[in-house]
Amino acid sequence: MTREQYILATQQNSLPRTEQPQFYPVGIYGWRKRCLYFFVLLLLVTMIVNLAMTIWILKVMNFTVDGMGNLRVTRKGVRLEGVSEFLLPLYVREIRSRKDSPLVLQSDRNVTVNARNQRGQLTGQLTVGADAVEAQCKRFEVRASESGKVLFSAAEDEIVIGADRLTVTGTEGAVFGHSVETPHIRAEPSQDLKLESPTRSLVMEAPRGVQVNAAAGDLKATCRKELHLHSTEGEIFLNADIIRLGNLPVGSFSSSSSSSSSSSSSSSAPRQTIYELCACPSGKLYLSPAGAGSTCQSSSNICLWS
Repeated sequence: MTREQYILATQQNSLPRTEQPQFYPVGIYGWRKRCLYFFVLLLLVTMIVNLAMTIWILKVMNFTVDGMGNLRVTRKGVRLEGVSEFLLPLYVREIRSRKDSPLVLQSDRNVTVNARNQRGQLTGQLTVGADAVEAQCKRFEVRASESGKVLFSAAEDEIVIGADRLTVTGTEGAVFGHSVETPHIRAEPSQDLKLESPTRSLVMEAPRGVQVNAAAGDLKATCRKELHLHSTEGEIFLNADIIRLGNLPVGSFSSSSSSSSSSSSSSSAPRQTIYELCACPSGKLYLSPAGAGSTCQSSSNICLWS
């Protein structure tokens, strides 16, 4: 810079300025200021309402340190008091009620309990509906509460009833489609015991014998065709004060007449008051008038009856 330029520059700065200085305001004024205050006031009101609603929800839902409402979180798990409603599936390990109250599961349609394995496959299902109770599993068991004894178990191949006494209270009794194996069949006191097969045969078998006992009543065996009492190694023993065999044929015999004349003379013979019970070699029984003309010794004609 030359000397002349320096002198000119210093002279221009030393000259007094006649122009007024300009001031620029700092801040928000006008409608912007009003909008800002409005938004701040709106935010404050929203915060107050939100805080009030939060306090009201905490009070209504009964939030505490242990849980909320009827739900309590304890060391043993989750505890629900009162009636609880689940809108979505519930996955738990164990559901147990208090000692002084029952456990009630209620639904408008049905209650279904499913059990699955690690792969998610269904292994057991229990459905309680309005019409029936269905259980789908490999084995269904009912155990006693105290001893744990199996009272009833059902599997695909067998059904086991483990009770000491099975009582059937139906008016029609019990109907079995196949064989029944049991050591004892007894009726209730003052009731009759009836074993009946309406369309087929009734067979009672035992390796050591079959005992039929009526202590205070009558014993009646009725069949349509034949009644067989068979003993392989022992004997058939009928122990009673009176043994009656009804509807047995009555035969007569005379040495001077043939079989045809003997049948005609039996109608004209006087009525006898004493009869003998005779048996044929085939096992058939018949009655013969007792006396000198007994047919038990000569029963060839009588045994031809069918």
